[in-house]
Amino acid sequence: MSQTDFSRQLLRGERLTTTEVIYYMPDHPDLLQRFLWQTLDIPPEFPRVHKFLLFWRQEIQAVIHSVTCSAAGLVSPARLEVSREIASLH
Repeated sequence: MSQTDFSRQLLRGERLTTTEVIYYMPDHPDLLQRFLWQTLDIPPEFPRVHKFLLFWRQEIQAVIHSVTCSAAGLVSPARLEVSREIASLH
């Protein structure tokens, strides 16, 4: 993460935001497709996500079924989990 991303999180209150867009495929309207996107945004308004969805509606032919947004909390140290189980896959 660059210094500018770090300062954006601390000073402007931006958080790592994951957006999941479920949409109907243009060529096969009975099938749903999933698109995941991560960016820094300001919860709970999510202005960057709204701008992206506006672009989607104007420029992309796929019709949106649903949108889910989730944002990480404040900057925190990385977590490391150690697993004691090892499995073989044939």
